This record gives sequence, structure tokens and C-alpha cells, in this order.
Amino acid sequence: MLSICKYLSKSEIGQLLIGLIFIVSQIWFDLKLPDYMSDITRLVETPGSNMHDIWIAGGKMLLISLGSVLCAIATGYVAARVGASFSQRLRSLEFRKVESFGPAEMNRFSTASLITRSTNDITQIQMFVTMGLLLLVKSPIMAVWAVCKIAGKGVDWTVATAVAVAVLLVVIGVLMAMVVPKFRSMQRLTDNINLVARENLTGLRVVRAYNAEDYQETKYDKANAELSNTYLFTNRAMSVMMPLINAVMNGLMLAIYWIGAYLIDAAGIQDKLTLFSNMVVFSSYSVQVIMSFLLMSMVFVLLPRADVSANRVMEVLDTDPMVTDSAEDAAGDAGVNTAATVAAASKGTVEFKNVSFAYPDSREAMLEGITFSAQPGQTVAFIGSTGSGKSSLVNLVPRFYDATEGQVLVDGVDVRNYTLKALRDKIGYVPQQSVLFKGTVASNIRYGDRPQDSADVELVDTSSIQGRRREAELMKHADDVQDLGDEQQVRKAAEVAQADEFIETMDGAYDAAIAQGGSNVSGGQKQRLSIARAVYRHPEILIFDDSFSALDFKTDRAVRDELAKEAKDSTKLIVAQRIGTIMDADRIVVLDDGKVVGQGTHRELLENCSVYREIAESQLSPDELAA
Repeated sequence: MLSICKYLSKSEIGQLLIGLIFIVSQIWFDLKLPDYMSDITRLVETPGSNMHDIWIAGGKMLLISLGSVLCAIATGYVAARVGASFSQRLRSLEFRKVESFGPAEMNRFSTASLITRSTNDITQIQMFVTMGLLLLVKSPIMAVWAVCKIAGKGVDWTVATAVAVAVLLVVIGVLMAMVVPKFRSMQRLTDNINLVARENLTGLRVVRAYNAEDYQETKYDKANAELSNTYLFTNRAMSVMMPLINAVMNGLMLAIYWIGAYLIDAAGIQDKLTLFSNMVVFSSYSVQVIMSFLLMSMVFVLLPRADVSANRVMEVLDTDPMVTDSAEDAAGDAGVNTAATVAAASKGTVEFKNVSFAYPDSREAMLEGITFSAQPGQTVAFIGSTGSGKSSLVNLVPRFYDATEGQVLVDGVDVRNYTLKALRDKIGYVPQQSVLFKGTVASNIRYGDRPQDSADVELVDTSSIQGRRREAELMKHADDVQDLGDEQQVRKAAEVAQADEFIETMDGAYDAAIAQGGSNVSGGQKQRLSIARAVYRHPEILIFDDSFSALDFKTDRAVRDELAKEAKDSTKLIVAQRIGTIMDADRIVVLDDGKVVGQGTHRELLENCSVYREIAESQLSPDELAA
């Protein structure tokens, strides 16, 4: 838990110090009350006391109580403010860290786990900062201070208080030993139930197609029952604590009064009043001691889950992506070193030099000795059997992974010498799984070329008025960015991707709403919008990772014809399964088991590459092959 405190801002640390002052002040007020109670008791018991003096002592007691209330309110306000701003910063930091993750890091953390870490886990931390930190500071100070106040007021009473405290420590220790392991498992079980729910929702069509609703319900019920039973166990265990503490507190009060009655009965007339006054004061302070342990027990409830949550959040924040900018490039002004700027004349050149690649969790290489080049304006296609490494190969260009051996060059410069931002600004990428974002058709197409400053959203401390104003400015700027982009360019990109025909039939056309994940459009429509998004940014390099599979042959051909005209200066790298999609490519690279087994045009490969010929014969008729 301490490790995550390094993300507290100076402002928040200062506010916590102010909160500490309020806590100490509140404790002082609370422990001052018994002194006035003692004065009032002495005045009441003393014959001939003036009522005016009693009213004065009572007024002071009321002022002290009011001071305690005001300090409590101020402390709560400061703690809530710090908790809210701290959790906001953690969520932003975690989101940014996840944004920097590549496929290797995403495989380490499941999507459901990352969602839980950025929501439930940070909420647990916020609760601890808001409540637990206050109690963690207040309870020991109150206990020590109260013990110091009652020291020397009676050995018998002190022994009784010590016995009560010892009983409380044993009870709290036993309960914590029982529930802390359960608290630690709660976050894992929350991950699990989120995982099952997400899996069921995303695969709802498959579930229904196979009549697997009962199976999914059973699976969810099991995850739900595990989490519920853990909650029930911890709640039942912790529910025992309050009655036990009340019992100990009441028993201590009885013991104090019983001991006091015995001592007063045995004392002389002059000592009776002093003993009675001490008994009242001691009973009040002993309650404060017990209350401090009660507060401490509440800390023990919040701390285990907050500690687990903090470790889980830190696990994400401390994870360094495998693919990062080099220190030299990160320090540069343009995001790429001087060698890269020299290559401006060869924009769009892609070259692989004896490249080998193995996934981080694999011992065997996925790609071995890959060598080829693609010049500006050329179309280079990749084909091969499933698992031959086609997608792995094109994923090395935008540095989703880094090659384990050899070099991947863009514009004559090793991709590792670019910053990720500078490299990916050169590329238009269409993945295998088409991804759309909640918004409109136009916003999804414009997504491919957002102004640079809109991506660099700064972290804002909203705990100050200036911070809230800055946040409002940034939000307004983000809204303005949504409206940027030439409408004609959006329409042109849609026409190239053959998406205009279905867009015009939608309610609102280019302003038509797109649901999360593009669930309100078909697979082919999503694929065409993804292609339009890549075309819109006019990149040097266009990468199509099996991005025509959901298109019919007519649309496939029309898209490729439009790309040949609209993106004639861009280098096009196409991964495909259909011969018809790539047969007109300038160069076709044939992969088999991670190795290049043939390169050339369609006609050349039919003559000299048996792997390509087999694929072609399985898809094309003899007349088509002879054409």
C-alpha cells in the first residue's frame, strides 16, 4: 500500500498534513471533555457550589464538543477531496499505461482484469484514503493519548482496562487471521465474474446458436456463488466484532464502577469525592481507549482489500512494455532520430533483412530468415497456410512486436530507431478483427487522422479551481476535434472502401450512430469502414491484415481498383487467404511454416512455387489459372 503513495501529488500531501492537524485537534477536544466532566462532577458534589460555575463549565464543555465536530467535518472534507483526486489520477495513469501496452502485455492481463483494476480496485484505494487513512492515524494517537491521561489515576482501574484491551487484541487478531485471506481472494473472484459475464456478452450469438444458455448460466452461477460466499463469510466474521467490542466496553464500564464503588466505600470522607471524580474521568478515558481499538478494527477491514488492490494497480503501472521508444528518440524533438529524417526521399519503403521472430511465451520461432522489400506505390501480398506467420510478419512493421533477429526498415531506417508515434503516423492499419468505436460513421472514419495535440491529453489535478477550468478547456477542445476533418475527404475515403452505398441508406448517413464495437453493422460493413479509416489518413504505408475476407468478390475487386487509384503512392502490404485478392499484386511473398518459399508475380509463382500452385489450384478453376 505504501508503494502507491508515491503517486500522491504535493498538493494532496499538503492537504493530508492539514487533515492530520485537524485529527490531532479533534483528539485533543475529545480527550479534553472528561476534564470538564470531572469539574462539573466536583462542583455538583461540593456543598455550597455556585450554579453559575456549573453553567460556565458546561458551556466550555459544549464549546469543546462543537470544536470536535468542526474538526471532524474538516477532516472528512479533506480526506474525501484527496481520495477523489488521487483515484482520478490513478485511473488516468492506469489508462495511459494500458494504452502503451502491446499484445504481449495484453496477454498477461486479461481485459476483464484490467477493467476491474481500473474500477473496483481503485475504488477500494479511494475508500481507504477517505476513511482508512483517517482511522489509521486517529486510532493509535487517541489510544496512546488516552492511556497517558489515565495513567496514575488508579492501579485497579488500569489493570481492568489492560485486561479489556488484551481481550480486544485477541478477538481482532483471530478475526483478522480468518478474513484477511478471504479479502485477498475477493479481487480475483471479482475478476473471474467479470470475465465470465464479458465472455457471455461478447459471444452471445454463439451461445444461442449452440443452445448453451444453461451451460453459461451454470458457469456464471458458480463464479457468482464463489464471490457471494466469500462476501458472506467475511461479513459474518466481521459482524461478530461489533457485539464483542460492545460487550468488552460494557464489561469494562461495569468493572470500573464496581471497583470505584468498592474503593469509595473503603475510603475516608475526604477521599470519597476525589475517587468519585477520578472514576468518572477514568470511565470516559477508558471508553476512548476502547473506541480507538474499534476504529483500528475498521482499519483492519479496509486495509487488506486496499492493500491487495494497490498491489494489483501497481502491477499494471510497474509493467514496462516490451516495445518502447529508445532513450535517444524519446529525447528528440520530432520523435525520430537524425538518420530517419535523411530518408525523407524514400517515403513508404519497407524492407525486411533476414528477420526472425518468436513470441515472448514461445520457444520456437514463428518467422525465420524473412527477406523482401516493398517500394513506394507497390502492392506486396503475403499468402500461406493458416499459422504460416503472415499476420506476425506485418505486425512487425508498426512494432506491435519487435523482431528477435534481423532488421525491419521503414524509409531505410530500422523501426526501432523511430518513436512509436512517428512510426505509426506513417502507417494505415486494418486489422483482422475490424474494430469500430462508439460514435458516428464520420467519427470512426476520421479516427484515422486525429490532430496530434488532441492525443496528448494532459493529466489535470481537479482539486483546484484552475485544474477544473483546465479540464473544461480540454474537454471542449476534444469536442471541437470531433468536428474537424474535411467532409469531402470522409466521403472520398468511404467511396474508396465501397462503404458509401450502405452509409447513405443509414438513418443520418455519415452522422448515423455506431454502437460500441460496431454491433449495429454487419461484418462486411465494419471491414469497409475500417478500410475507409485507414485510407482517410493518406499514409505512406497501408497494411491490410486479411481485411478483405468479409467482402464479396465484386466488392473486393472494386475496393482494390479504387485503392490502386486513390493510394497509388502508398506502399500496400496485403495479407490474404484468397488468390483472387492478391493475384494482381506487384509481388507476392509465399510463406510456409514461417519461411519464405517463394516470391514473385502470380504468373511466376504458378510456374516455380509448388506451395503457391497448390493454393491456387484449390481456389481457381483450370480456366482461371490459364487466364
